[in-house]
Amino acid sequence: MLASGCAGSTAGTGGERTAGVTVSRTAAFPVKVVDCQGRSTTFGAAPGRIVTSNAAALEMLLELGVGDRVIGTGFPPGAGYLPAGVAEQGAKIPVLGSAVPAKERLLGSGADLYIDSFASTGAMGGTGGPPSEQEFAAAGIKHVYLLSTACAKSTKTDLAEVEQDIKRLGAVTGTLPEADRLVAAMDGTLNKVATALGRLQGERRPGYFFFDYDAGTKQPMAVCNRQIAHAVITLAGARNVFADCDADFKAVGWEDVVARNPDWIQLGVRHRGSEDADRRAFDEAEQFLRTNPVTRELSAVRQGHLLRIGSEVTTVAGVRNADTVQQIARALHPDPVKDGQ
Repeated sequence: MLASGCAGSTAGTGGERTAGVTVSRTAAFPVKVVDCQGRSTTFGAAPGRIVTSNAAALEMLLELGVGDRVIGTGFPPGAGYLPAGVAEQGAKIPVLGSAVPAKERLLGSGADLYIDSFASTGAMGGTGGPPSEQEFAAAGIKHVYLLSTACAKSTKTDLAEVEQDIKRLGAVTGTLPEADRLVAAMDGTLNKVATALGRLQGERRPGYFFFDYDAGTKQPMAVCNRQIAHAVITLAGARNVFADCDADFKAVGWEDVVARNPDWIQLGVRHRGSEDADRRAFDEAEQFLRTNPVTRELSAVRQGHLLRIGSEVTTVAGVRNADTVQQIARALHPDPVKDGQ
């Protein structure tokens, strides 16, 4: 079986291509995955001891029903962040670091697979930097990337790479039928929104700014066209006001936001562990925009077009991205995208 992140990959007899992944329905293993740099990894059997770099990969595995195989994670999800159906199991996953696991701890974890959500630049490598591929191999750990987050090489206008990651992890863990179900549910939600919006022309798409409150208020961090959030915004029928920024994130000035004067602003607050704590954080973000001399005259602020939608479900690749598309679309286009759609 081949689950590939590269265009033009092929499978053997009985293969099927969905969501950018070529898979065979005739046999479970071996499975080969290819990352965005062309590096391939072959699995002769499903891994049984998995470590994830952050909550994005962890949540995908929990939704696939293999949480019992996860022996540790970095960047752990806060209390109340995970969906109710997987929260109890997710809370039991050992935490190997508040950021990505340190090299020594990861290599000594006994894992047979490390799922990495970050680019192979070493920027998110934790203490001592990330292990080399030779060090992973010596420790008996296979190393694969989430393509949707670690391979920000092109403009993201849909969630195909997220669905591709779910398919790849389903193939690797032997849970492809469950991956198919998750992707089908995402597609169902996205198709309803797309049908409701029809062919929404550019001039009818309101300008949208994702305000990453937790990145700081002194200098805003813009979501650019290589970030998952750009696809979420686009699919929801909005126009990312920083769509011309060819990166994933970029530090900009408030004068840049004012010049683009968005119609809507999302208060991007990371989960604080409880609904009360989240509400206080949203209140703080809104208060900043309403009282700051530079931002209080923005069209979105004056009209109260401030969406309270969590940061993670917008900027972190996962099953819930489709629900976020629907939530934004309902707020911006309430007539065509009604509660039942």
